[in-house]
Amino acid sequence: MNDSQLDNADYARFAWGRYRRLMLWMTLASFGAVVIGLGALYLAIGAMPLLGTLFAAGGIFFSVLLAAALMGLVFLSSGSGHDDSIDDPTRPEEER
Repeated sequence: MNDSQLDNADYARFAWGRYRRLMLWMTLASFGAVVIGLGALYLAIGAMPLLGTLFAAGGIFFSVLLAAALMGLVFLSSGSGHDDSIDDPTRPEEER
């Protein structure tokens, strides 16, 4: 069983800082997706009621942000060696 690099405090600080920077950029990208999505809706169906516009904007924003958060955690886990540090009971004994 390998140790995860996230067990090292300095590396963990670096990795989580990188994840926060990724999330900052993806928050900005989510706002961009909202603008594009609302623009496409306006072109497709015209003006929408205020409540419909707010719900559409929230749905677009949080969908993009949730996808970014989950993918970011996958990259963090894989890139730090955290995935390799588990004890896999299905792996043959000589590979452990």
